[in-house]
Amino acid sequence: MTDQAPDADRDIPGKPTSASRTTLSHIMTHNDTNLLGTVHGGVIMKLVDDAAGAVAGRHSGGPAVTASMDEMAFLEPVRVGDLVHVKAQVNWTGRTSMEVGVRVLAERWNESAPATQVGSAYLVFAAVDADGKPRRVPQVVPETERDRRRNQEAQIRRTHRLARRRAIRELREKRVAEGFED
Repeated sequence: MTDQAPDADRDIPGKPTSASRTTLSHIMTHNDTNLLGTVHGGVIMKLVDDAAGAVAGRHSGGPAVTASMDEMAFLEPVRVGDLVHVKAQVNWTGRTSMEVGVRVLAERWNESAPATQVGSAYLVFAAVDADGKPRRVPQVVPETERDRRRNQEAQIRRTHRLARRRAIRELREKRVAEGFED
């Protein structure tokens, strides 16, 4: 079963990438630090999930829940006083799910230097109704070459996620058939 709906099956008008793109900004404080004195990765991950959730909700027109987080990369440390910008957009949509790409940038609050990319992540969200059941989402309509590239890369990541899930399930089934318990 695939989450990708044929074009003829879509009755919800598509939405351009820019319709739900957003930026969340936050100044990091001492409350955000880890034992090394830099901002805790979990704090950054929460900001990433918050921004991605806002984008997924905007794009789908209602509640959406985090299904998975892929490739969370921390490129540079974030420090107390940094102004963190979390930029998110929908890269790909299926029938009920969507991939949101996130870039994390940081700049010193008291300097005029450009922001530096400090992290990135890809999250998959599922749109849900009031009962928590999956609901259809509008197709994302890439507007720029960059959006089209992101959409193509998201399809590759989805193929890999599904193949990995299938391979793990098959391995577990094989081990159970051989008499091994988990």
